[in-house]
Amino acid sequence: MRQTMSDYEVIVVGGGHAGIEAALASARLGHKTMLLSLSIENIGKMPCNPSVGGPAKGVVVREIDALGGQMPITADRTALQFKMLNTAKGPGVRALRVQSDKIAYGKMMQDVVTHQENLTVRAGTAEQLNTKNGKVTGITLRDGSVITSDIVILTTGTYMAGVNMISDEVVPGGPDRERTTGNLSASLREAGLATFRLKTGTPPRVLTKSIDFSKTEPEPGTKEFVAFSETTTEILPYEQQVQCYMTWTTPETHEIIRNNLKRSSMYSGVVKGVGPRYCPSIEDKLVRFSDKPRHLLFLEPESRSMDTTYVQGFSTSLPRDVQEAMTHTLPGFEHCVIRKYAYAIEYDAVDPVQMKPTLENKLIENLFTAGQINGTSGYEEAAGQGILAGINAAMKLEGKEPLILRRDEAYIGVLIDDLTTKGTLEPYRLLTSRAEFRLLLRHDNAEQRLIEKGRRVGLISAERYEAYLNKMAKMAAAEQHLKDVRIHLDQEQLTELLRKSGTEPAHIGESGYDLVKRPGITTADIYAILGEEIDARTAQNCDIEIKYRGYIDKARREADKLAAMEEIPLGTEFNYDEIDHLSLEGRQKLMKYKPATMGQASRISGVNPADIAVLAIALRQGKGRTKS
Repeated sequence: MRQTMSDYEVIVVGGGHAGIEAALASARLGHKTMLLSLSIENIGKMPCNPSVGGPAKGVVVREIDALGGQMPITADRTALQFKMLNTAKGPGVRALRVQSDKIAYGKMMQDVVTHQENLTVRAGTAEQLNTKNGKVTGITLRDGSVITSDIVILTTGTYMAGVNMISDEVVPGGPDRERTTGNLSASLREAGLATFRLKTGTPPRVLTKSIDFSKTEPEPGTKEFVAFSETTTEILPYEQQVQCYMTWTTPETHEIIRNNLKRSSMYSGVVKGVGPRYCPSIEDKLVRFSDKPRHLLFLEPESRSMDTTYVQGFSTSLPRDVQEAMTHTLPGFEHCVIRKYAYAIEYDAVDPVQMKPTLENKLIENLFTAGQINGTSGYEEAAGQGILAGINAAMKLEGKEPLILRRDEAYIGVLIDDLTTKGTLEPYRLLTSRAEFRLLLRHDNAEQRLIEKGRRVGLISAERYEAYLNKMAKMAAAEQHLKDVRIHLDQEQLTELLRKSGTEPAHIGESGYDLVKRPGITTADIYAILGEEIDARTAQNCDIEIKYRGYIDKARREADKLAAMEEIPLGTEFNYDEIDHLSLEGRQKLMKYKPATMGQASRISGVNPADIAVLAIALRQGKGRTKS
């Protein structure tokens, strides 16, 4: 452990999904760390929908696993249902989503952090960030006590200057009206950071036994073994998994909402912050999509220890009497009982363009931020940032190179690059469409992409890494076997397989590898013809690598061009005033965002290709006085 005069090497403020990963990464890498949470019982809380994963987000959880994080392990162990999404589509958009037991998830996370070596867990409220000469020195708590540290990681979620809103009823507080602090964000502004207001919300929670599920549509899970973590060997058997359901809004629902729009916090002028574009309130949906006759709602059980159902897609800030009326118009909800009313929440966030790609602040040295404080939404985006912040805090303490993930390496890289180069004016949600190299960023290859990095920083054990090498060797052997083997036309099974797949007859002695390239023919089919066995996961991985090889290679060539741009440093002290012929907007944006590399500069809105060409020439001429 590094010698320090401070109370701790790292303080993590906030015990949500970002804070957990940041604190565990720092502590597991051998640094004396404190996790400060408003209460121990809040650690790992799921204040919004009780699930982990989904499109793009599920791949992020797989990436966290490859880096050595905790969320995938806990999600697997506490899941109520496992469902692989988009299985009928290409591998670039497939993703796992689990319905979580929110109580079990929180309890497991609390147990993990309270028993982690090098990690002290403390309940308290951070009131002020302390700095000296532009560098972090620690925090001050509400009780007046000062805790010193070399690094502070802020993961405050929606608790910073949070207010709860139901109609015109505005109450200070975080989720479920828990205590919050306005002084912390004020101290950030005093230190020179820019903050802005964001808004999010939740739907009603309904007593499960009061719902008539015969009027809804079942949404079953996936029967096959699927998991987030490569270390998971057992999951809840399919027969014991819970059922989710779907229902829809009705014309009566819409009429009630429209007649009461002015009573909504959003449309009455109470809300000042910007809400999420991709997860809007139900009243916002009706205004924005007025041509839609109905809207789909997902019914998600919250926990085996709670008889409540989360009505996903029905978030609102309408008053309680309106919530009662509109909920009872949903099919199956005619006699339902609302256990918890929906509410909106508004909070302070920090402008993310003030961050480096390491998640360290550009203005205050040794201040890192992760999660919703950076303007994101979602547990998974928060956890992905958290583990990177924890790793890079440790790397800085050790004087090592930081871990920066490129856009072609991870969805976490896409997320952080979007935040640091483009910023956000609304709660940012990670989508597959945001990733130009999504065929490279798949559910199935997260470990191949990132485990070497997790091993390098020290979060992947030798045992885990050895298991990975064995898996890769098995896959390579299977692919080579398919290349070596020749399947002849006298094989009746082959003839039948070709007929069913609708492809042309095989050539004499065609290789198994070439046959798998054909639509409708899989690695498992070829092994069956040969009378040999292959495990399902190896076969599926071979299918993707073989069938999509041409597309993958093309994407890799494009990614390599981007990677070359990322190797050209600019630095936060690059002198753009010294560069002639930059456009006015380009110069202003470059000076504002201070991109770390040419690649990052090329993705800033307002910096055009001509500006990049001018920069490249200036660099060759030695202008700009680049500093690291």
